[in-house]
Amino acid sequence: MPTELEEASLDLLSLRYDKLVGFIGHESPQIRLLAVENLVPYSTSQPSIFKVNDLEPVHELKILVADHPKIAEHALTILINLSGDADVLKDLATDDKFLDLLFILLTRKEEPHANLLAMLLANLAKWDGLKDILQRKQDAPEGLGSDDRVVNQLMDLFVKGAEGAYNKNADYDYLSYFFADLAKHAEVRQYFFERQDYDNVIPLTKIRVFTEHKSVVRRKGVASTIKNVAFDMPSHPALLAEDDINILPYLLLPLAGNESYDEDDMLAMVPDLQLLPPDKQRDPDPTILQTHVETLTILTTTRPGRELMREIRVYPLIRETHMRVDNEDLREACDRLVQVLARDEAPDEESEPVSRITEIEEDDEDERIVEV
Repeated sequence: MPTELEEASLDLLSLRYDKLVGFIGHESPQIRLLAVENLVPYSTSQPSIFKVNDLEPVHELKILVADHPKIAEHALTILINLSGDADVLKDLATDDKFLDLLFILLTRKEEPHANLLAMLLANLAKWDGLKDILQRKQDAPEGLGSDDRVVNQLMDLFVKGAEGAYNKNADYDYLSYFFADLAKHAEVRQYFFERQDYDNVIPLTKIRVFTEHKSVVRRKGVASTIKNVAFDMPSHPALLAEDDINILPYLLLPLAGNESYDEDDMLAMVPDLQLLPPDKQRDPDPTILQTHVETLTILTTTRPGRELMREIRVYPLIRETHMRVDNEDLREACDRLVQVLARDEAPDEESEPVSRITEIEEDDEDERIVEV
């Protein structure tokens, strides 16, 4: 004979999906679990049911993020999918208490849903006001080695926590998308160039190594972050200098395959490209390659940038990429860069027309929304 709870569960499942949302905040954990578990598919197919009564279901879901692990998992999945809606995005991204909860949960060493939290934050970064993270502080989690700034904690999570090194349940790859969208704001770009007091390290130098990571999500997000940071033209000297950030090897290496070059060209290339193994393969994702080529084009905005790229023989590498990767968008990006590098310089010319850089910025593909 079914128990009272089992009978209630059967009654719940007999309801129409648009009525299930009324049970998200039920006092019984079993009923809450049943409701959110069965509502996950409708977060993509019928998202409007979560917007009734001034987003009341969304408000309930925000509470469930800190509920029992299985309930929290489904609640987070639903919120990730719903955050592509402008009204839901605004509600989530402007709720300071909810953001505080997300940041606390994400930085916990044993948090089972850290990757889902990172996905949700990646979507919330579409909200311009999230750049205020630069001012947010919370107690530094033990074992992370960070300070009390939330942005530094997330940066250290991304770097030190890769592949389960901090939290066995998480790799934090989707934080790269979070950083990429935040880097569209000038004040956040400055953060990436500022040496931090607690570890005396420039944040951009922490993430540059991941342009050749095994995770395509991490590579793609880091590539977009570097590209957006490169729009800060006054920082180009630091980006290009070998004794400073030295970003060029990290942009060029993913573009390199196992091709051979003329000896003069090879000896002039950056050292990282001179001793490549015979099985070296360029990044298999053409969108990542395109992002790196566009970043190189942004760095040709100043004459010193153009002259440096000619000196280290960027052109032969771009030529081979153009020839060997069958992707029209990438080839167009290669053509734009080659046109800049191949042209003659006027004696008093200092910079590339702003329209060229604006074109790249408008073509940015960072408008991705993560769905689960």
